Amino acid sequence: MVKIQMVYEGDLRCRLTHELSGSSFPTDAPKDNMGKGESFSPTDLVASALGSCMITTMAIYGSRHNVDIKGATAEVIKEMVADPERRIGKITVTIQMPKGIDPAQRPALERVALKCPVTKSLDPRIETPTQFQYPD
Repeated sequence: MVKIQMVYEGDLRCRLTHELSGSSFPTDAPKDNMGKGESFSPTDLVASALGSCMITTMAIYGSRHNVDIKGATAEVIKEMVADPERRIGKITVTIQMPKGIDPAQRPALERVALKCPVTKSLDPRIETPTQFQYPD
């Protein structure tokens, strides 16, 4: 169990605090929905969670199978839809892998990324096209 506290600070901003670590950061409503867009919005956090979960699950797999993915990066592009309701419509994920990943290990790494806990938790209406790029 993980507890995260949220406090509404006004002006469409919240402060989130991770109880175990004490880490804290603000959220802000996006500019296109009455906010200032000065920090991650709640839906930005969902998109960010997807990319970081994919990399984390690949790293877990890698640690168990002697595959070092240090230096891997992810970029997510979140697209909102408004019809019939405002929600995330699409999160495009591009994962750039470091050099030296054995081609035989790549399919397994990609499989675990595409089955990460955040992917399994998202509304099935959210499109999640994902691309894996290898420099070699």
